[in-house]
Amino acid sequence: MGRYLLRRLNLFVATSLVLIAILFAATHLFPADLHYTLSGIAQPSNAQLQQVERDFALRHNIVQQFLAYTGERLSGNFGISTTSQRAVSGELLGVLPASFELAFVSGLLALVAGVPLGVISALSRKKFLQKMIMGATLTGYSIPVFWLGLLLSLWFGVELGWLPISGQINLLYQIPKVTGFMLFDTLLYDGPYRWSAFVDTLMHIVLPACTLAVLPFTVVVRITRSAMISVMSQTYIRAAEARGLSNASIVIKHALPNALVPLLKHLGLMLGPFASYAIVVEVIFSWPGVGAWLVSGIYQRDYTVIQAGIFAVALVIIFFSIFIEVLHTAANPLSRKDMYGTN
Repeated sequence: MGRYLLRRLNLFVATSLVLIAILFAATHLFPADLHYTLSGIAQPSNAQLQQVERDFALRHNIVQQFLAYTGERLSGNFGISTTSQRAVSGELLGVLPASFELAFVSGLLALVAGVPLGVISALSRKKFLQKMIMGATLTGYSIPVFWLGLLLSLWFGVELGWLPISGQINLLYQIPKVTGFMLFDTLLYDGPYRWSAFVDTLMHIVLPACTLAVLPFTVVVRITRSAMISVMSQTYIRAAEARGLSNASIVIKHALPNALVPLLKHLGLMLGPFASYAIVVEVIFSWPGVGAWLVSGIYQRDYTVIQAGIFAVALVIIFFSIFIEVLHTAANPLSRKDMYGTN
């Protein structure tokens, strides 16, 4: 297992270096001065120009420039934002928790709703119910996320007025940031309107989370259904039935845990589309996360923000993809057998 983890770590490092190399090449292709794209300083002084040249080794060959660029970016030096004139790394750390919070709530909704429906679809003997569930998942998978987000905003936000359609919390609530996760920060806040702020935060996240959860929800239902059908035909399930175990016990203790293993693998493959959907959802609902921040930087040609945003999103996808693959290997005996059988 140690050798396997070392290989995964090497893969993470190699992929991250390729990502940095792409960003490094992109800085030389931006239609702006190289000093500006690297630092974000629009009108630098002579001292600032010399500092940028020293930090990024601009007077040396391309290999030394790449090594200097890698060192600066990995150390958190992304320059300043030309829009806000603040450090890009500080802004990135400020918007990351909101994106993680939205992704976590969306993923939780997809699993909580998708796994039971997948099990019901696999075990139900009613063809109508099976077709209805699979038809709903196919419809959800086919709906464009931007259209769904606008539709939900129009129905539940504008027409019915039940839910807010933008932001993370009402501006009337002044909640200090402790963890950056607003649901937690409202609970940690020791003030007279703590619970009302928590409810308001919860209402703000409903529409974007439901919109973003549609894609993983449909995948979870279909993978769970397929895995449950395969597992229920295995010999050990029939042996459990022969011993007189109840159907609920067989499903919960024996079938479902084994059916969730292939689901874990597909969740890792879905991180890329999930991240792209999250960017669209953040823009639609004005959610203060990395996606909305990155798109705003693209519109304003804020090159340092663009580099930092792409670097953060891609690095998170790479890390969690490899992490989920490691979890899948640890949970799947067949994968462990193949792993130990390789040289």
